[in-house]
Amino acid sequence: MTQASAGNKVQIHYKGTLEDGSVFDSSEGRDPLEFEVGSGAIIPGLDRAIEGMRAGEQKTVTIPCTEAYGDYQAQARQDVPRDQIPDSIPLEQGTMLQMQTPEGRAVPVMVAEVTDTSVTLDANHPLAGKDLTFAVEVVSVS
Repeated sequence: MTQASAGNKVQIHYKGTLEDGSVFDSSEGRDPLEFEVGSGAIIPGLDRAIEGMRAGEQKTVTIPCTEAYGDYQAQARQDVPRDQIPDSIPLEQGTMLQMQTPEGRAVPVMVAEVTDTSVTLDANHPLAGKDLTFAVEVVSVS
C-alpha cells in the first residue's frame, strides 16, 4: 500500500474538535475530503499529519494554532462608528460580513460587539488562537 506523500491525492474522513470536545467540522454523512498532499489545500499541521499514512489507517492528532489558523491577532479587531454602517447591513453579534481593503481585496469579518455608538468587527478566522484536534481516517491514496 502506498504511503501518502507530497503530490499524492488522498481522501480522508475526519472529525475536528476543540479543547472542550465540541465539534467544529466533520465529514460525517458526506463524501470524504479529497486533496493533494502538500498543495496547501488544508491547514499545514493536518497536511503534515497525513504524510506517511496509508489507506485504512486512522489516528488522532492535535494541531497547534500556529499550524492551523494562526494566533489570535488583537489588531484584527476594529471599532467602527455605528453611523458609518448602512442601516441595511445586519449587525447581530456573530454575523459574517465582508469589507474591502483600500486595495480592493475582500476581507471576511465577524460582528463581534454592537453598542449604541459603535460596532466591533473582527477579521480573525473564527478558529484563530485555538489548538485543533482531528480524528482522521485515510480512505484512499493515489
